[in-house]
Amino acid sequence: MAQYLGPLELIGERWVIGDPTRKQGLSLVLTPEGLEHHRRGEAAPLLAVEWSRFMELQVRAAHRRWHTTPGLGLSAQPGADLGPDGCSLHGLVRHPYDLWSARYTHHERRYTGGHVIVLKALFGRLTEARALNRLGDPEWLGAAVAKLSSHTSWSASKGDLLVKETLKSLGT
Repeated sequence: MAQYLGPLELIGERWVIGDPTRKQGLSLVLTPEGLEHHRRGEAAPLLAVEWSRFMELQVRAAHRRWHTTPGLGLSAQPGADLGPDGCSLHGLVRHPYDLWSARYTHHERRYTGGHVIVLKALFGRLTEARALNRLGDPEWLGAAVAKLSSHTSWSASKGDLLVKETLKSLGT
């Protein structure tokens, strides 16, 4: 089984977005109940959001760690995965309706273009299917990552097609 897909990584028995081991590492733990935002060295989550509150959820993933520096963010085009928000999840939650976002710490490794493309497509397709809770199922997510991690193309349409076929094969 593949251990990671861009910033999404299997640590123990849980899937985590971001590197919780780096200095003041921020990460998002995908649990059966929802997302937990954690900081290294703190036992309790900074924030927890249930899957049922999410109406939309997207991932931003800068390809290289230095892409997340504040100076690069100032020069970034709107929507580019650069600057401090280049490593973040964002979306729309309900009860109350609000925009939501949380940052995570980039790993030392580079995130490949293919991995970032299929990870973004996975979040998009799960949002569309209203099945974001699948991200909290470690076995299901492991099977999805195993099928998606071989993608190396920078083609968004090929990545989206692979995600669509993967979700269909996994019953979503």
